Amino acid sequence: MTAITAAPAGRELGIRTLLVMAMAMPMLLLYAVSALGPQLVRDLGIAPESLGYFTVGSFGVAAVLSLRAGTLVSRVGVRYGLAMLFGSVALTFALMASLPGFYSLLLATALLGVAQALANPVTNLLIAQRVASQHKAFVVGLKQSGVQLAALFAGAVLPICALQLGWRGAFALVVPPALMLSLLALRQIGQPAVKEAVKVAATTLNLRLGLLMAIQCCVGMALSAFITYLPLYAVSLGMAQAEASSLVALFGVMGIVSRLVMTPLGARLREEAFLLACLLLVSGISIAVALQADAASSALLWLAVTGVGLTAVATNAIAMSMLIRDGAFGSVASTSGMVSAAFFAGFAIGPASIGELARRSGSLGSAWGALLVVLALGIVLSLLLAQLRRRRGAGVPA
Repeated sequence: MTAITAAPAGRELGIRTLLVMAMAMPMLLLYAVSALGPQLVRDLGIAPESLGYFTVGSFGVAAVLSLRAGTLVSRVGVRYGLAMLFGSVALTFALMASLPGFYSLLLATALLGVAQALANPVTNLLIAQRVASQHKAFVVGLKQSGVQLAALFAGAVLPICALQLGWRGAFALVVPPALMLSLLALRQIGQPAVKEAVKVAATTLNLRLGLLMAIQCCVGMALSAFITYLPLYAVSLGMAQAEASSLVALFGVMGIVSRLVMTPLGARLREEAFLLACLLLVSGISIAVALQADAASSALLWLAVTGVGLTAVATNAIAMSMLIRDGAFGSVASTSGMVSAAFFAGFAIGPASIGELARRSGSLGSAWGALLVVLALGIVLSLLLAQLRRRRGAGVPA
């Protein structure tokens, strides 16, 4: 086991900043495509349902790489893992800002899968090495809130930048900060007092880990499909594009609050899986509310976004906290990568499949109805995980 090395006071803020940004930057493209969706559809001359394919390349690659990302992070260390993460973000957005045509952009998004695959393993390992036990749950929630910070930025800032510079110019603005963060990681993160062993035992897929992976796949499908098409759905109900983009910003704010509050709350509960089930239930109800919205009741969309942001968004942070706190899942770096692989698989499958359902049914609202089934499955799996952990006890392999 790696010894916990407290960061010097002067570096603590820098480390926490890197943790937040390491989660935010790889996820920015998802929310940028959502917030700028109407503009992308118009400029690229694509069908609205085709937006879902932007996530297939990046999250599909991330799902595959995540299976070995934990081992890679354990070998190269947190310092170089973060540098690789931010470097791949910079390269992806540089290509997105310059390459012509829809299909070349899809190829560029695949590079972002490297950053997405590294995000959870490298940040969880940094927390395991540098954060004291009593602060772990809060710091996990803090760094996971970086994902929703990306949503807030994409919904509130990128549309304004795109009005002045175009969506390619807005994407180009991401490149310099990503390069600066890569350099900051090399400078800010020193080597741990006890070097991680080079030979890392691969984690065996046990039942409780498999259940948690399946839950996260369901969450990934529901979240990605909901947020990708949210502004387009809002515009179809008569909402202005600027207001529709604000829904993404609201989603980000609610998600930040949710992760900061729910992760420590889950850590204080005897069984976090019950909390997962409750959050997914409320999320399903929220999406059902969104399906009732029309031109005369668009306020229901704001209510639905608030509900999803406050609930389903927190489940990934709670899952990562469970991995850090319960050794029965396996080693932190490896299990983080495996759970992330399932989560990213959901992100890759969700928008494309919902887009295809929308194309066949002729209604995005009808396609969104399938998300209720996905969330119901996630609830059942969460209850099964809770029952398994209660029967065998936390810390006992299952």
